[in-house]
Amino acid sequence: MRRYLRIVVLCLACGFCSLLYAFSQLAVSLEEGAGGGGGKPQAAAASWLAGGGRGGARGVGSAGPAAHPGRSDRCKDFSLCYWNPYWMLPSDVCGMNCFWEAAFRYSLKVQPAQRMHLAVVACGERLEETITMLKSAIIFSIRPLQFHIFAEDQLHDSFKGILESWSFLQTFNYSLYPITFPSENAAEWKKLFKPCASQRLFLPLILKEVDSLLYVDTDILFLRPVDDIWSLLKKFNSTQIAAMAPEHEEPRIGWYNRFARHPYYGKTGVNSGVMLMNMTRMRRKYFKNDMTAVRLRWGDILMPLLKKYKLNITWGDQDLLNIIFFHNPESLFVFPCQWNYRPDHCIYGSNCQGAEEEGIFILHGNRGVYHDDKQPAFRAIYEALRNCSFKDDNIRSLLKPLELELQKTVHTYCGKIYKIFIKQLTKSIQDRYDRPPKER
Repeated sequence: MRRYLRIVVLCLACGFCSLLYAFSQLAVSLEEGAGGGGGKPQAAAASWLAGGGRGGARGVGSAGPAAHPGRSDRCKDFSLCYWNPYWMLPSDVCGMNCFWEAAFRYSLKVQPAQRMHLAVVACGERLEETITMLKSAIIFSIRPLQFHIFAEDQLHDSFKGILESWSFLQTFNYSLYPITFPSENAAEWKKLFKPCASQRLFLPLILKEVDSLLYVDTDILFLRPVDDIWSLLKKFNSTQIAAMAPEHEEPRIGWYNRFARHPYYGKTGVNSGVMLMNMTRMRRKYFKNDMTAVRLRWGDILMPLLKKYKLNITWGDQDLLNIIFFHNPESLFVFPCQWNYRPDHCIYGSNCQGAEEEGIFILHGNRGVYHDDKQPAFRAIYEALRNCSFKDDNIRSLLKPLELELQKTVHTYCGKIYKIFIKQLTKSIQDRYDRPPKER
């Protein structure tokens, strides 16, 4: 009888130890799974980058806590596990008593916020515009940002100097990349439409480790958090890989439906100045086309398209995107005009109903309107954000002088509806800076 009792006790003890070990392994595996992709983004270059091999970003900067290793963050992250009581842990180690708490580590750990990836291409005299765009993204966004900045070599030092001076914000990281095109056709791609503009076509091939990305032109200004347009990724159905806004709301003034000599998406085409992408899907998809019966992947379709249509396209890479989504309309999610509001939406009278109702979410000052007097309402918004600092009081006090400037523009069609320019901006400032921290 004693022999059987000893066997039972031994089995219970072994089972108890096995259960504790299983809990520990489960907690570790859950933590590692949750942390996947949370490390520093790596920029993997396509095989046609300089030297023919894989490469990374030329300059990488960090404006988050990782950039400040001297900070006292001990025991905010239970990253190590010891089968010891707390008082037996080494003094320089942050850990947990796994004997008692391994099964609960995953639920107790505060998960880091997933970064939103924002890409821009800057060439020539676009430094100030790009910096102002990045500033507008930082001012209103809630979750941390990862900037992917593709720029000519002579602009890199300027970008680094300015972005490093913002490091105290601890809300963004950035990577700087050279402008890079397939070597056999580099000159042709670079001069397409505007210098470097077609770089955006190759982002899925260069940023291979990035799942989703928001691309914007340099002349974009965010008037509400990037978080909000980023959330549209969740609205994609199973076939959609990208999102853009229509080129025009009113067909009577549309460009594509009146002048295009190539296929284009929908009734009036789409504008690529703000383009939200699920790049994992883009890399996997085989695209229908009018060049071959065989479907082609993203990296294989671009050059044949350019060769076929280069004499018929006016707006360069945007035209190529319109051609691609003409043949693959099921792959495009179309968001409304207030997410890409341009002078065309008010220059001949207001024709963006969404902006009239909710205000402008993202302002797109194409045609150089930030730098001339043709559309002073656009210029007023740009100059207000360009001159604004990151101090809370400065941001709160932005609205009154801006509204006074906008009231001076009522002699233009866009100025007559100036209130839509500050409707969402006012709400964004109130939500982000006027509420107590716990309510933001």
